Amino acid sequence: MKDLLRAQPSLDLAAIDTNATPGFSGDKQAGRTALEEGVAELAELQERLFAASRAGDRRRVLLVLQAMDTAGKGGIVKHVVGAVDPQGVHVHAFKAPTDEERAHDFLWRIRRELPGPGMIGVFDRSHYEDVLIHRVRGFSAPDVVEERYGIIADFERELVASGTTLIKVMLHISAGEQKARLQARLDDPAKHWKYNPGDVDERALWAEYMEAYRIAITRTDTDEAPWYVIPADRKWYARLAVQHLLVDALRGMALEWPPADFDVEAERARLAASGVG
Repeated sequence: MKDLLRAQPSLDLAAIDTNATPGFSGDKQAGRTALEEGVAELAELQERLFAASRAGDRRRVLLVLQAMDTAGKGGIVKHVVGAVDPQGVHVHAFKAPTDEERAHDFLWRIRRELPGPGMIGVFDRSHYEDVLIHRVRGFSAPDVVEERYGIIADFERELVASGTTLIKVMLHISAGEQKARLQARLDDPAKHWKYNPGDVDERALWAEYMEAYRIAITRTDTDEAPWYVIPADRKWYARLAVQHLLVDALRGMALEWPPADFDVEAERARLAASGVG
C-alpha cells in the first residue's frame, strides 16, 4: 500500500481516482475490520516509542495532514491516532495565524508545536498552508511563495536529521464528494457547527488549489520526507491507509523496550517481603 500511495514526480492529481482503494481489495466492512485489527499493533509501537524516550531515545514521529475541507482530517485524528495512549500524542490544528504569529517568520508557530522525543505529533494543516492558500489567494507575493518551497525542504531535512520520522499526507477528495459532505452538514442540525460558509467560496477555486497542491508536493517530496496522496472519498480507506503508514514507520524504527535501570530480582524479593496485601 505504501508504495502505491507515494507521490510521483509526474504527479497528476486529476488522474488519481479519489474513490479507489490502492493496496486493499476488501469492501467497507473488511476495511473497518482491518482498521480495528491494526489498533493493537499501533498502540504497542506507540508505547514502545514513548517508553524508549524515557531511556534517552530522541526519536519522534510527525504526521502532517493536508486536505481540502471535509476530506477527513478530523476522522483520522479520532479513529486512527485516537486509538493510542493520549499521553504519547500531540495534536495541533493550525488555524489562521494570530497577530503574534504574523509578527514572526512562517515557521515560528510550527516549531512551537513540534513533538518532543517519544511523541507522535499530528499537524491538522501545517506549514504547507503558507504555500497553498497563500499561492491561491495571493496572501504572499509569488516570489515569497517560491522561496518558501526551499525553506520548507531545508526545515524538513533539519527535522529528519534531529530524529523525526516525517509522514506527509494529502487526503485527496473529489469536488463531488466534498459537495455531498457539505450538503450532509447542512441537512443535519447536529452538524451545523461543522459547516463553514467560506468552504463554498474556496470550492470556486478548486482547480487553483489542486495546482497549488501539485506544485507543493512535487517541490518538497524527498526520500527523507515523503509525500503520500491518499484517495479520500471513502473515509474508511483513508483511515486504514494512514494507520498503515504510521505502523510501517514505527516498525522501521526497530523499537525495543528499554532495559530496567534497577535489579529486577532484588525488587522481586523486596516486593515479596513487603508484607502488604
